[in-house]
Amino acid sequence: MAKALHYAAASGLPTLADDSGIEVAALDGGPGVVSARYGGEGLDDPDRNGLLMEALRDVPDERRQARYVAVVALASRGKIVATFRGEAAGMILREPRGKNGFGYDPLFYYPELHMTFAQMLPAVKRQVSHRGKALALAAQAIRQDSGILS
Repeated sequence: MAKALHYAAASGLPTLADDSGIEVAALDGGPGVVSARYGGEGLDDPDRNGLLMEALRDVPDERRQARYVAVVALASRGKIVATFRGEAAGMILREPRGKNGFGYDPLFYYPELHMTFAQMLPAVKRQVSHRGKALALAAQAIRQDSGILS
């Protein structure tokens, strides 16, 4: 939410910004909102994926549930006027699959489509991803209530 407020103040325009992360049940919801910094500074996506796989090494498949969560905040005139939450439920695989996407996408298996986020075409991922769902809710709210921006 701080990002939305910051950029709305800087631009003088209504602003959307998101915070997102992956929540892994076996890690008590971690890494969560710090997903992009999991393991510390200086790590890249493959490094973070390696840390996640290592953390889950002894976790049986039936306990590897995870979900991506995104919250999109709409800021206008110095305040948050609305937030929109999107989720995508899946599980963490033992080995990466796919070359698309970023972050944990090669490990995040989406059972409804029988593939990881990294195996999906971008247009498909936009339809089912946490961020895509949150942004769709934001767009719907803005279309239905143009006063939300004032």
